[in-house]
Amino acid sequence: MDTSTGLPVVGMVGGGQLARMTHQAAIALGQSLRVLAVGEGEAAGLVTAAVAHGHHTDLDALRTFARGTDVLTFDHEHVPGEHLRTLVDEGVVVRPGPGALAYAQNKLLMRERMASLGLPNPAFVEVTQASDAVTFGEDHGWPVVLKAATGGYDGKGVWQLGSADEARVLVPELLDAGVSLLLEERVPMVRELSALVARSPFGQGAAWPVVETVQSEGINTEVLAPAPGLSEERMQQAQDLALRIAEELDVAGVMAVELFETSPGGGNSDSGLVINELAMRPHNSGHWTMDGSRTSQFEQHLRAVLDYPLGTTDPLSPTVMANVLGAPETPTMSVDERLHHLYARYPDVKVHLYGKGERPGRKLGHVNVLGPVDETTRAKARMAAHWLSAAEWPDGYSIH
Repeated sequence: MDTSTGLPVVGMVGGGQLARMTHQAAIALGQSLRVLAVGEGEAAGLVTAAVAHGHHTDLDALRTFARGTDVLTFDHEHVPGEHLRTLVDEGVVVRPGPGALAYAQNKLLMRERMASLGLPNPAFVEVTQASDAVTFGEDHGWPVVLKAATGGYDGKGVWQLGSADEARVLVPELLDAGVSLLLEERVPMVRELSALVARSPFGQGAAWPVVETVQSEGINTEVLAPAPGLSEERMQQAQDLALRIAEELDVAGVMAVELFETSPGGGNSDSGLVINELAMRPHNSGHWTMDGSRTSQFEQHLRAVLDYPLGTTDPLSPTVMANVLGAPETPTMSVDERLHHLYARYPDVKVHLYGKGERPGRKLGHVNVLGPVDETTRAKARMAAHWLSAAEWPDGYSIH
């Protein structure tokens, strides 16, 4: 407990943009979030006063950081489970707990648990030798999707195998490099969706409208909230599915369930939905809630891990979110000047920058545009994000 405010202290492991935006929400709740960052200059460390430096794989650093906090939470899922179990045994309150977080850390474990619950999964198999992949591909049809069981994100750790010959080459290379693997059938996908929910230790749950996520080279570039054309029935199915997962896994905090909406008969699903991955933290697909929802995912995550009653998730407006990604070549125009020109053209665009140095493909920020999820709003969001990335307007608009 913070003796100066009488409020609990939340410690967040990880100093990236999710911690930075959680800190923004903490200010309104009267709290100063404590952050464990790996090094100087991380996104959260630039705005948060209470920053400790240490690596999330260092048990002593975690133990030291946890002292004086009332609850420990995360802006990523890379803290070793054995370290978290040790902290829990020593009396640290960890939310989500290591038992739940394991299913976001290990895709094979997650697939096995989802299957045991009878939830919509693609066919999958653990791969310990090339013949496992060859047999699976022959049984389920090529191409198939090979995944690293741990450590993958933003399209990293995912490979598509188009034939038995490809499997015989790639699988031994990865296994020899120490990568644990699983294989999944390629789902006949219509689009990708995300069901974002929150759950408190008390057991209260809340769900935001299901959104559509647009990917490019494995990176989420755009979020449409709510998902266009999604029926009320399927929206409810996705929310109920996510809330059930949160309850079954005893999640505390925000969780995103990434889903495939499938063509008929895809992925062994009668609902037209197939689970892709889980993330037990605030998520890129929920950034729209900062401007488009009555309660942002960041405020909700704090309320959930502190076991406060959860906030309402009613949308204030349909919203399009577009990520600002580092351009192939960093513009000579400063970010400050880019903001000046962006606001001159689009004063209604909400900009959220993360304070990161620019490099190709890096997530530097995002923009939210409130309004109907149509081509006009989407074009504005894409152009705003591209302008902030590259200092050029895709439609040739002149800044002078």
